[in-house]
Amino acid sequence: MRTASRFVIVIILLGVVLGGIFGYKFYQFGQMKEKMSQPQPPTAISATDAKVEKWTPSIKAVGSIEAVNGVQVANEVPGVIQSIEFESGDTVKEGDVLIRLNSEIDEAALRTRRAEAQLAQQEFKRVSDLLPKRAVSQSQYDEAKANYDAARARVNEAEAQLGKKVIRAPFDGRLGIRMVDQGEYIATGTPIVEVNMLDPIYVDYTLSEKNLPNVATGYPVVATVAAVPDMAFNGKVSAINTSVNPQTRTVRVRATVSNPDNLLRPGMFATIQTEQPEQNEVVTVPRTAISYNTYGDFVFAVEKNDNGDLVVKRRTVTTGQTRDGRVAVLSGLKAGDTVVSKGLLRLRAGQKVQIQEAQDNTQEASE
Repeated sequence: MRTASRFVIVIILLGVVLGGIFGYKFYQFGQMKEKMSQPQPPTAISATDAKVEKWTPSIKAVGSIEAVNGVQVANEVPGVIQSIEFESGDTVKEGDVLIRLNSEIDEAALRTRRAEAQLAQQEFKRVSDLLPKRAVSQSQYDEAKANYDAARARVNEAEAQLGKKVIRAPFDGRLGIRMVDQGEYIATGTPIVEVNMLDPIYVDYTLSEKNLPNVATGYPVVATVAAVPDMAFNGKVSAINTSVNPQTRTVRVRATVSNPDNLLRPGMFATIQTEQPEQNEVVTVPRTAISYNTYGDFVFAVEKNDNGDLVVKRRTVTTGQTRDGRVAVLSGLKAGDTVVSKGLLRLRAGQKVQIQEAQDNTQEASE
């Protein structure tokens, strides 16, 4: 009997607690409904008008910086480094001496060859003087001449061998970091220093085969790199490969770009805009007015409803290129349409708004 009474008391207490909870939630729901039924004040927004601009069409691509001439200087003959005539990072001219190898043996060999050539010359002169007198035969004359020619050839060979003991800059450019030391023995083909011609410089990139009709030699290009993001480097398309890569269906393009301050270096990653010769009219809005979404980009257009109130309506748009903070809208907007310029996340379709700030296009572009 006592157990049954305890059970009844527990049931009553649970009923009171649950009733209190449901009553409080019902009260909150009523308050929320009453609040939502009251008219909400318009949301203050910043707005701007879509405008027509003349843009030069361009094709965006990525590529890399390549030197017009760039090599690792190496030696053709082995030897011990006698002297180093440069410092890392020097600017050199074609023919400037970089290093000299020990050449005592080669100099001695050259002196020997010259002595042999002088003796052969004297012998050839004597035979030449005796031939008209028929004191020597024609075969003796031919043999003396051949010996003299061979001696001169050996002198030229020795001079060439001696010349290879001096390593010179192959062209004008800037040197990299020295990779050898004085007194070091270097075998044939040892890298000594890197030299690159930096002005002008090449920008190599690839374009899809569908863009081939839109690019030609002489078209202007603008290149940017991460190292100096605020600077643009101007140049022109200098060459287009004659074949399309069958695996990627892309074609290789090379542009020659001016680099007077040597800010561009071989191996840099670059973004390239290949510009077209004509201009097109496009409708543009600030980049902040576009909401980029996986299911499609959209803007909030400002329109009047049937009651004459300003409301925002979501419009799906097709976007194109971005330049100087503005985006080309290919479809979904026309010139003169008013759109919300920023703060899109706090808006919903059909919401009443009030234009608090009408920004002009100059201000938007600078933001």
